[in-house]
Amino acid sequence: MTSYAFTDVSTTMTRAIIADDHPLFRAALKQALSETLESDIKEAASFEQLESMLLELPHIELVLLDLSMPGNKGLTGLTSLRNQFPNVLVVIVSANEQVQVIRQAMAFGASAYIPKSVPLPELKHAIEAVLAGDTWLPDDLRDVVAANSAPQTDDFARRLELLTPQQFKVLQCLADGMLNKQIAYDMNVQETTIKQHVSAILRKLEVINRTQAGVVFRQMLSTPETD
Repeated sequence: MTSYAFTDVSTTMTRAIIADDHPLFRAALKQALSETLESDIKEAASFEQLESMLLELPHIELVLLDLSMPGNKGLTGLTSLRNQFPNVLVVIVSANEQVQVIRQAMAFGASAYIPKSVPLPELKHAIEAVLAGDTWLPDDLRDVVAANSAPQTDDFARRLELLTPQQFKVLQCLADGMLNKQIAYDMNVQETTIKQHVSAILRKLEVINRTQAGVVFRQMLSTPETD
């Protein structure tokens, strides 16, 4: 009896999500990248929807993230994705072209920063570079971004990577001014567990108290809204 070996093509296809709250832009981006990504590209209109999709679809490899979509506060969404889903490549696609914001995004783990003003062929090239394992910035911004060093940002980014997903969630709550008992209720854990997380956060970020941890987190991840 003859046996046939079938290759599951789907296992070799890139899985991607375009996360942007503008449906026309999502449609244009999806059409432009469908050939490059060679897969069914999903769409998310809010950060909450994006997170749900990533939990439901563990095979996702790439996210194209708008900085100012609903539920995404500055670079908080980027750092949250990098913390929860470290194997997912995150590409920022934004109308914000401020050098400081671009440098922050790259420091906090973005694989590329694509201004919405770039031509579609260049956008395709950027995605191809990311899928090949490289980082990407527009040629006219690469040297400028590299010249604007920010040791404090780089140091905070490294320390942020030390946090577990649970600790990162607690830090977000601290930045929102929540009390330990409120955080414990929201996360459905004991208050003593939250206290342990807070102690670990302070140690890893090298800050003296919960207030400083929240302030530094907000300052480092805030960006001017221009989208």
